[in-house]
Amino acid sequence: MQLKIFNTLTKKIEPVYSHDDGKIGIYSCGITAYDYAHLGNLRKYVMDDVLVRTLRYDGYKVKFVQNVTDVGHMTSDADEGEDKLEKGSKKYNKSVFEIARKFEQYFYDVSAEVGNLRPDVITRASEYIEQQLKIAIELEKKGYAYLIPEEGLYFDTSKMVNYGQLADLKVETLKEGARVEIVKGKRNPADFALWKLEKKGENRQMSWSCPWGKRSFPGWHLECVAMSIEQLGEQFEIHTGGIDHIPVHHTNEIAQAEAYTGKSPFVRTWVHHNFMRVDGKKMSKSLGNVYKLEDVKEKGFSPMALRYLFLTAHYRKELNFTWESLAAAQTAYDRLLNSLVHFSQEKEDSMVLEDNIERARKFSEEFLQAVNDDLNFPQALAILQQMLKSTLGKGERYNLAIEWDNLLGLDLRRQTEKLKQKAALIEKLEVDGEAKLLMAEREIAKADKDYARADFLRERIMTLGYELEDTKDGTRLKKIHEKNQSSS
Repeated sequence: MQLKIFNTLTKKIEPVYSHDDGKIGIYSCGITAYDYAHLGNLRKYVMDDVLVRTLRYDGYKVKFVQNVTDVGHMTSDADEGEDKLEKGSKKYNKSVFEIARKFEQYFYDVSAEVGNLRPDVITRASEYIEQQLKIAIELEKKGYAYLIPEEGLYFDTSKMVNYGQLADLKVETLKEGARVEIVKGKRNPADFALWKLEKKGENRQMSWSCPWGKRSFPGWHLECVAMSIEQLGEQFEIHTGGIDHIPVHHTNEIAQAEAYTGKSPFVRTWVHHNFMRVDGKKMSKSLGNVYKLEDVKEKGFSPMALRYLFLTAHYRKELNFTWESLAAAQTAYDRLLNSLVHFSQEKEDSMVLEDNIERARKFSEEFLQAVNDDLNFPQALAILQQMLKSTLGKGERYNLAIEWDNLLGLDLRRQTEKLKQKAALIEKLEVDGEAKLLMAEREIAKADKDYARADFLRERIMTLGYELEDTKDGTRLKKIHEKNQSSS
C-alpha cells in the first residue's frame, strides 16, 4: 500500500515517498513542558502515532523524532510575553529544570496509556543550544539576519522570496500587533527572533552567552530546525504539528532552514492536525473544560476508549469532545472486546472455506485502503465493525482484528486477555449481580496499578450496598448492613 496524505505545503493529497532506500524521517513538534498535557494535546499525538504505525505497516523504515521544548517558547507564539517554562516555574514553585522534566515525564506516561508508541528519538531544546547558535551565526553571516540592540538577532523575511508559502500569507498585508510582535527596530513586520537578549531585571534561569550578549537564549522557532537537521538531515520527508503552527512557527522554520542550507524544500510533506473542542467550545481554563487523562479515568472511562473516540474523527477535522461521546466510545470499545473474547473462545472449524479466505482478503484490502487514504481511520473503524458482523469464521474475525490493531493501536489482544481473566475471577466470586462484575474489574485494575480506576470501582460497589473487606484469603464483598449489625 502507498500512503497518500494532505500536504499543507502544496494543498494537495499526495503520495508519501522515501528518498533513501525505504527510509522515512518524521519530525513531530512536541510539547512545551511547562504544564500538564490535556486531551487536546493527546489527540494530536495519537494522530501522529497512527501516521507512524501506517508507514511502518506499509514497509517503510521510519525514524520518528519528537522534540520537547524546554526553553525559549514565549506565552505568545510571536516571540513576546513571558517564557512558558519561567511561567510554569512560578506556578509550581520549582526550577525550570524540574518543571521541564516533570511535565516531560507526565506527557510520555499518559501517551503510553493511550497507546502511543514512544518516539525513536526525543530531543530537548536545552540540549541543542550549540547547534541552534551555529545556525543563527551562519544566518547572520549570510545576510539573512540583523541585530537589534537590546532585543536580539532577527531574521529578515524580505530576503526569502517564498516566505509564507505554507500558510498562504500575504506578507505585505501583515500588521504588527496581530500575528507579529511589535519590536522597535524590525525591518519588516513578519521578521522574527532567532536569538533573544535577556532584558534588564528578567533574571532568567536558562541563559547562555552568544556573540551579541552575555545572557541570551534562542528564539522558539530555531530549535526545531536545529534538532530536525541534526537527526534527519537537511531535507526529510514529513513534519507534523497542529494547525496553529502553520502561520508562525512552521512558516518560520522553513525560512530559517532553507536560508541556512540553501536547499528547498526543507520538508517534503507537512501534516497538520485540527483542534479539539469541548462541548462545542474552545478549551480554556476560564471555562473549566481543560481536561486531563486523569479526569477521564476518574469518571470510569478507559484510556483506550478515549483513543477509540479520537479515531472516530478525521485528523483534518475538528473533534467535539463531550462526556456523552466518550461514553458512546467506551460502549463501542467494550462491545469490540466482548466480540473478540467470544471469537477467541469458540473452536474454529478445521476446514477453512476458500470463499472465506477471499472475503477476508477483501476486508483487509478495504481496511488498508482506508488507512492509506489520508489516514481515514473513521472509515477504517466502520470496516472493522462490518468485518466483525460478517459471516467469516470466528477465528478469522479475531485474527483480522488483532492484525489491524497494529495500525489502530487499541491494545486489543491484551485487553481481550484481561477480559478473559475477569471472567475467570467472576466464576470464583460468591456474590451475584453487578457488584460481582465490578469487583472482578477492580482486581484487574489493581493488577495493572490503575489505582484511580480501582478507587472509582470501589465507590461504585459501595453505591450497590457492598463494602470491600481485605482478608488473609484476599478481598471479599460484604453487605454494608451486615457490618452495621455486627458492630451493634
